[in-house]
Amino acid sequence: MKKAIVVGAGIAGLATSIRLINKGYRVKVFEQNNYPGGKLSSFSLNGYRFDAGPSLFTMPHFITELFELSGEDIKDHFEYSKKEIACNYFWQDGTFFNAYGDKEKFLKEVKKKFNEPENNVINYLSKAKKKYDLTNSIFLEQSLNKLKTYLSKNTLNALLNFRIFEFQKSLHKVNEDSFSSPHLIQLFDRYATYNGSNPYQTSGIMTLIQHLENNFGTFVPAKGMISITESIYNLALRLGVEFYFDTPVSEIIIESNKVKGIIAKNSFIDSDIVISNMDIYYTYNKLLPDIKKPKIILKQERSSSAVIFYWGIASTFKDLDLHNIFFSNDYKKEFESIFRDKKVFDDPTIYVNITSKDIKGDAPKGCENWFVMINTPADHGQNWDVIVERLKNIVIEKISKKFSVSLRDKIVCEQILTPPLIDSKTKSYMGALYGASSNSIMSAFLRHPNFSKKIKNLYFCGGSVHPGGGIPLCLLSAKIVSDLIPNG
Repeated sequence: MKKAIVVGAGIAGLATSIRLINKGYRVKVFEQNNYPGGKLSSFSLNGYRFDAGPSLFTMPHFITELFELSGEDIKDHFEYSKKEIACNYFWQDGTFFNAYGDKEKFLKEVKKKFNEPENNVINYLSKAKKKYDLTNSIFLEQSLNKLKTYLSKNTLNALLNFRIFEFQKSLHKVNEDSFSSPHLIQLFDRYATYNGSNPYQTSGIMTLIQHLENNFGTFVPAKGMISITESIYNLALRLGVEFYFDTPVSEIIIESNKVKGIIAKNSFIDSDIVISNMDIYYTYNKLLPDIKKPKIILKQERSSSAVIFYWGIASTFKDLDLHNIFFSNDYKKEFESIFRDKKVFDDPTIYVNITSKDIKGDAPKGCENWFVMINTPADHGQNWDVIVERLKNIVIEKISKKFSVSLRDKIVCEQILTPPLIDSKTKSYMGALYGASSNSIMSAFLRHPNFSKKIKNLYFCGGSVHPGGGIPLCLLSAKIVSDLIPNG
């Protein structure tokens, strides 16, 4: 039986281990932390439970596929339900919008709140769907660095419909040309943050992200986002994957341009193939010290990062749901501040996630667990202690004013995550949440491929390589890697 080693037990590493053991490999996973999941982890504080990282769950069929591949029924191990309201949006002029998961309700709400003709939204989402349908099999499900990807009917069809992708426009420009309501434009601009990018720079093809949420919906796991990690990890264990926690890998061993294994805790472990789920920057700079580095790829602009406040709130807020957005008054300046000035804006957009709205055990009775996230630049050496204190005051003031309450008095416990901490905990270079940004038209083609062109049997998965960051794309990276690797 051939051997495979996965470096890192993030969500992509877990999915890769499952796919490879199903292909006949003996799989070992090495993880520096004492838990699986990477960013997709959880912790408890004073009776409140918090999902530490990703809070949006979409496209559950990618998880279902792992169980089906393994001959199991996901219903026996993982439960989730679709949200009626995908997100609540608040503007400082008093405008409030329920983004319903049902398309008809969504359209009616758009007409009611923004006076936007339904046909404008229907046409917009229809074009977004077409973008997705034309590019899905090319850009998301296959390697962009294999010739066969481009020698297909799908590629030819995409080329014949090239103009529909709106590469030459920014996402904001596409939205501005599509809608009359500034509020709706800002709402759809927000989807650039799903991959840590700037809507005023990222390509208009990114409207396909709206299609994914509006077509597939948003969901809530019955036991929180951590249950995604737990269900996949336990599936891997049942299949026979071997895990080594508290075991950082210090080097990937290469001989004659071929993988031979790894060094972990000063011991050599041989393997036929190695897959790195570590951020591509650290993979080259820490694990492959003697290998020539792809400088252009590693020097790409970083995606946005975040400051996150985990607050135990001794109160409930009836106007809030699982996902809530409090918009900035000047979205353009906010993104200029993040990406151009490398600063945190004075009037930031605030995201509040409250899992206790759906999972009652996540907070004590009459209380709520708040995951409060503010988009920031990656870590360029800013004084994060000063930034955190300023942000905390801004967030408390804005939300207190909105609901006519003293929020500060309701906070009974707190934990804080900053870009430097994201870097140290998850080895995400500079704390960037999605690796490189997608602000350039060529971003998709500049992401590192899922295999090494120079080193045989070396592969890469996770949010810092193709096809990108976020749970669905990380799971797709595992699929791409598996498809590239022959049966064991």
